[in-house]
Parts: sequence; structure tokens; C-alpha cells
Amino acid sequence: MTTAKAARPSILTVDDDPSVSRAVARDLRKKYGEGYRVVRAESGAQALEALRELKLRGEDVAALLADYRMPQMSGIEFLEQAMDLFPLARRVLLTAYADTEAAIQAINVVDLDHYLLKPWDPPEEKFYPVLDELLAAWTAAERTPARQVRVIGHRWSSRSYEVRDFLARNSVPFRWHLFGEDAESERLLSAAGQDGSKLPVVVTTEGDALVEPSDGELAARVGLSTTPSTDFYDLIVVGGGPAGLGAAVYGGSEGLRTVLVERMATGGQAGTSSRIENYLGFPDGVSGEQLTERARRQAAKFAVEMLTTRDVVALEQRGSARVVRFDDGTELAAHTVILATGVSYRMLDAPGLDGLTGQGVFYGAATTEGPSCAGQDVYIVGGANSAGQAAMYFARHARRVVLLVRGTSLDQSMSRYLIDQIAGVPAIEVRACTEVVGGAGTGHLEELTLRDRSTGRTETVPASWLFVFIGAAPRTDWLDGTLTRDRRGFVLAGPDLVVEGRRPAGWELDRDPYHLETSVPGVFVAGDVRADSVKRVASAVGEGAMAVTLVHRYLEKP
Repeated sequence: MTTAKAARPSILTVDDDPSVSRAVARDLRKKYGEGYRVVRAESGAQALEALRELKLRGEDVAALLADYRMPQMSGIEFLEQAMDLFPLARRVLLTAYADTEAAIQAINVVDLDHYLLKPWDPPEEKFYPVLDELLAAWTAAERTPARQVRVIGHRWSSRSYEVRDFLARNSVPFRWHLFGEDAESERLLSAAGQDGSKLPVVVTTEGDALVEPSDGELAARVGLSTTPSTDFYDLIVVGGGPAGLGAAVYGGSEGLRTVLVERMATGGQAGTSSRIENYLGFPDGVSGEQLTERARRQAAKFAVEMLTTRDVVALEQRGSARVVRFDDGTELAAHTVILATGVSYRMLDAPGLDGLTGQGVFYGAATTEGPSCAGQDVYIVGGANSAGQAAMYFARHARRVVLLVRGTSLDQSMSRYLIDQIAGVPAIEVRACTEVVGGAGTGHLEELTLRDRSTGRTETVPASWLFVFIGAAPRTDWLDGTLTRDRRGFVLAGPDLVVEGRRPAGWELDRDPYHLETSVPGVFVAGDVRADSVKRVASAVGEGAMAVTLVHRYLEKP
């Protein structure tokens, strides 16, 4: 029996000047051609596409060499995005003498390993020694291939979808096997002693089969942390969206013993966004998944504990301590708490859709479903940025994307850059003054009933995919009787709590609440869950950072 030979690791070089690109590749092949595959690209976008293909094939990349001055995407911008695909690859910036200042700056931006001045003749003196050292370091680094979790499930099973979504949003690598359509799924089920009557089945990297696992069981078995290391902290952050991650990063970086508690997965609604293009510092845009993963790594760098699948159901003050209680009855205490629980999408109130969630009807982007929509029609309900970003994403897979908007246009609810992008995609159809008033299907969504709000006329259309983005509701019922909220359930804070010069009931301190402080001293709120907040990723991150500053002020003098 012969054993398949492992693919050689790649060295990728990108330069927009074809002659330079060929020269670099020639020098690389001359010295490293036997041990490495040399991949050449002439633009950042082309290079990223090559890296994605290598990633999908399970191949490794040892080094990335990028020219600094390239149109559309600079070498720094390329390396920054490439880090998300191959974080262990050694990064080299190719520069002219005049660009050395930029190269030095890039050391901090993209953890640059080296910069090389062009031209480097002779390569034996100025090129190969540098790369020899970087490749030796890459070879010596721990790069044990990550074994993947495998999931066997039904296409239209809501729990199968939930498991896939949970793993994807928590950045757990997994392979999806469709029951009945994938020979490997039959082999895995047979090995696990299952016949497919109970799905999903999750096979861990250790080879254990989990049949219809809960989120908590799944988290514990795939390496996610669910148990705190101690029972008392300086700061508890409840919620892992942009505001919570921002608070956790700043809390940890400023020396506070910090724990972040998340009900499902870090990133919140922003984490499911296919593309965020108006976030400061990312001129080419960034996916919610990439932004979340970077924030998560940053929080871990500052020793922040992150707990998943822990649902906080109560909050109380006990003397100087602030205590949160979980749904299993256990508790966690701290000097301070920041609430960053975000909001959830409202459910679509239309007959026939209630039992189809996860079976063709999805709330949020559900980007794991993108490839499954290939060649089909996708309907999206909503007129804000989240709906627009989803439309752009699904247009890459679907035959047609129909964006259903209750208003007369997108102008009042969506950012102009997104409106312009949607107008330039022929596969996206915007239907204004239209709402979903019904749906039907056996086992999964099969048709929708749409109504024209201007004429009252209804029509029934065949549909297997519906993604809903229709406004937000705060997750604050568990705070009833504990914190002051507005009539919609959003948490009031700071000046909003002082009415006609009177502080909130039960407030015992000889000062007004700080700007993001709630009606319980030492408990702060940040992000979308705060009353009258700006529903943007940047503002949520900013509020998370600001809340930590106020935490310090409170700890210094309650």
C-alpha cells in the first residue's frame, strides 16, 4: 500500500510589476524549488484568492512576500488579511529605499518578520540568508495539523443548522457531512454505532461521537472554556459582541482581572456580517468573523477569560460585590459588571413560518448556508445595513437575491456605500413597499406569500431560503426589577437616570451616576443594549472602552 505524499508547503510572492514578480519567483525557485511550492500573484486580491484555495485544500504556507506599493491593495493591507488565513506564515515586505519608514511602521501593524530592499542582487548575500532564517523558524514552530470536528446532519434540520452555526461562530474548524448524500457520513455513523435516526451527530477530534449534543456539551468537548478559573474578578463582562469584546480587551490590557461571559458565541450580530466596510482602519472592509477572531485573540493576549454557553439570568448587589447568576444556579462575583448583551433580531410575525426556523427561515446572516444556496433564489427581509451586507454576501452564491423592504426605498435606513454596491449587482433585486405575510412548507420552507403595501396585492412565490433582519429587541427581561429600563427594555444609564435633578430610586452614593453607569452603582452598560445608543460596530467598541475607564473611576472612589 502506498501512502499519499504530503503537499509541499508554499512560498507566496505578490508584486504588481510582472517583470519583478517573475524575477522574485525565479530567485525563489532557484534556491527553494525542491522543498517548497512557489506561488506567484500580481495583485493583492489574486494572492488572497490563491491563499483561500490553499487553505481549502489543507495545504500550508511557509512565507508571504509582498510588494509594498501595489494599486487597490498595498502590501501591508494584503499581509493584514493574509494573517487571518495563515497566521504562522512568515511575513516579508518588499520595499524601495524611500518606503523604509512604512516598512518599519508595518512591523507593528502586521507583525512583520522582515523587510527587504529592492533590488537585492546578489540574492546569495541579500535575499537567501534572510529567507533561510525565516523558513528555519517556521519549520521549527509547532504546527501540528488541526484535526477537524465532523458534523453529520440533515439539510433541513434546525438543530443541525444550530450546531454548524455554533461551531462556525466560535471559530471551531469542522467538516459538514450531509446525511444520505455523503458516503463519508454513512461510514462515520456506522463507526459511531448510529443509524441516522438521531441527528446531528458530532464526531470530536478525539473520535468521540456526540449524539444531538447541547451547546454546553458541545462547547466543553471542542475545547471552548465554560468554567471560570476563580469565583471573584475585578470585572465581569456579560456579552461577547463588539461592545463586550472592546470592554474585555481594554479591561485586560489595563490590568483588571476580567472574565467575559457569552451565551452562544463572541461577535454578536456583527460577527455574522459578511462584510463591514465602514469600520475605521479597514479600507478594504473586514468580515465580522475576521474582526471577531482578531478581537478574541487580542483579549486572550491580555489574559481575559472567555466563557461560552453560559446564560446569565440574574444580577444582584451584595455589599461591595456585584453577582451574576447562571441558568444552572451557579454564581460569579466581581467588583464591577459591564452589560453588553446586545440585541436579537425580531421574529417575523407571519403565519406558517413559526416552525420553519433553521429549516429555510433564518434570523441573521447564517453565512454557513451560503454555499447551499448556489443556483437558487434567496429572499432577505430588511432595509438596514445588516440586510444589505447579507444581500451582497448571498449574491456571490445564489442565482437571485430579492431584498424585501417595507419602506419606499433604502435611503432612509441603509448606508449610501451599501446602496451603491447593491445597485451595481445585477443578481440583487430590491422590492420596496413589500412585506412577507405568510409562508408554508413541509419539513422546510417551500413558498412565501408577499404583499405590496402600496396596492394591497398579494402573490405566492416558490422559496427555500428566507433571511430576516427586521429590527432589534434587547435581551433584558432577566433584569426586570433590578435595573431601570425604558419602555422597550433598553437599559438607562448616566444622565438619563437623573430626572428633574432626582437620582434613581435606591441610589445611595453622593454623586450622580457616571455616563454609562446603570441604576446600580458599579454596573455599567455598553453597546446596543443601552437606551438611545448608536447601532454601529465602531460606537459599540468605543462604549466598551469608555465603560472600562469608568470602571477604573468607580474602583478608585465608588
